[in-house]
Amino acid sequence: MTDLLYSEEEEALRAAVRDLLADHCDAPGVIARTESDTPHDREAWKALADGMGLAGLLVPEAKGGQGATHREAAVVLEELGRAVAPVPYLTSAVVATEALLACDADDLLADLATGRRIGALAVALNIAPGTAYKVVRHEDGRLRGELNGIADAAVADVLLVPADDGGLYAVDATAATVTPQVSLDLTRPLATVTLDGVPGRLLGDAEPAVRRALTAGAGLLASEQFGLADWALTETVRYLKERKQFNRPVGGFQALKHRLAQLWLEVVNLRAAARNAADALANGEDVEVAVTVAQAFAAPVAVHAAEEALQLHGGLGMTWEHPAHLYLKRAKADSIAYGTAGAHREALAGLVDLQAP
Repeated sequence: MTDLLYSEEEEALRAAVRDLLADHCDAPGVIARTESDTPHDREAWKALADGMGLAGLLVPEAKGGQGATHREAAVVLEELGRAVAPVPYLTSAVVATEALLACDADDLLADLATGRRIGALAVALNIAPGTAYKVVRHEDGRLRGELNGIADAAVADVLLVPADDGGLYAVDATAATVTPQVSLDLTRPLATVTLDGVPGRLLGDAEPAVRRALTAGAGLLASEQFGLADWALTETVRYLKERKQFNRPVGGFQALKHRLAQLWLEVVNLRAAARNAADALANGEDVEVAVTVAQAFAAPVAVHAAEEALQLHGGLGMTWEHPAHLYLKRAKADSIAYGTAGAHREALAGLVDLQAP
């Protein structure tokens, strides 16, 4: 039986990442960044990627990475979710990296692993694993077309673009036109990528690379959603212990105790589902089922946790100075990232041969 508990090494990794994020991604700093023209925190990314080597966790040592597994990457994502950190970890160190691992592109892989370059898979954030995605035209060795909803494209150095000839192409981001879109989640901005006859380097077949990338993205997104939900629960409990009404802590009222108990159960179950998905990705066993279960469960819990934090803080999310609104926006955006919970439930029914009546 698989041990889903955190190892000592994973807990040490968590402590190191949490310390780093406390220095780089405190709530006032993240809020200020989302209100600026540069939402991405390049300093935090440099510290994570270059200082700690975390961008290369999923890359084998022989290819310039750390040779770790999805379990370690999941721990990092839990902490990034807890801090709603505006860094391209999921998009570059997980999704783009997994796409490159499915191709023969060791030089690009090493660049992403060391953090020298940031990669973005040019597939819309809402696309679920195994479903259709938009491609660009490949004509006379050049790429033409427009792709919408590309997460973290604004900060990417290299774009991994699927084309109509079935190939996945690496495109220098400076050759593309990247136009910011209005994004609900300001900590993971979306953009439109326009290619007007730009050259691309063929990396390999797009379909298996995109499927692998989106499967890993969906599976590890659950860990980010768990970190977010856990922050919401922890902060809400802390607040309700301090806030007094009728000369007693608000958290002592039975109605609120019931709401918190229900939320605690949901968050604990989400942790189990997220850990199981990360472990399945690491071991390559029952990956599709584990990932779809995690994603079918994660989105409603993360959104519920963020909503409860907003309400039980007395509507503080309406105050821009408090970070609660950032967590709710991230939770809502994550709920459609890499497929909705409904799409994953439908996929799961097919995987376990449990058809609708």
